[in-house]
Amino acid sequence: MKASNLLAAAALGLAGLLAAAGAQAESYDGVHAPVSSLNRADVQGEAIRAASAPDQNVTRGSRGAETVRVSGDRSVVRAEAVRTASAPDQNVNASSRVNSKLVSTMTHPLDVRAELVRRNSTRM
Repeated sequence: MKASNLLAAAALGLAGLLAAAGAQAESYDGVHAPVSSLNRADVQGEAIRAASAPDQNVTRGSRGAETVRVSGDRSVVRAEAVRTASAPDQNVNASSRVNSKLVSTMTHPLDVRAELVRRNSTRM
């Protein structure tokens, strides 16, 4: 096949693509009429109420600290936080290696300390 025949076939294919794309164009229906269940006076009253609402443009947290509901005794929560913070394997996770499972084999330092205190108290 000659180069001129190839060029003619490519041009014909491109013309077919352009014709197909033109056939899918959308039609313009003009501006649609608004649909609302409220009349103009109701909308205006709603806008006035919304504009005069207190703190309407204030982002969350900009009014100071938010109140927090206490979930437990302060000493219990503190003890739990200290225990978690001193865990020997707190930074190890199972996704560190492929197909690995996390099994804690380390003794917790607070458990060791409590065991020592218990042993010392029974000796006396």
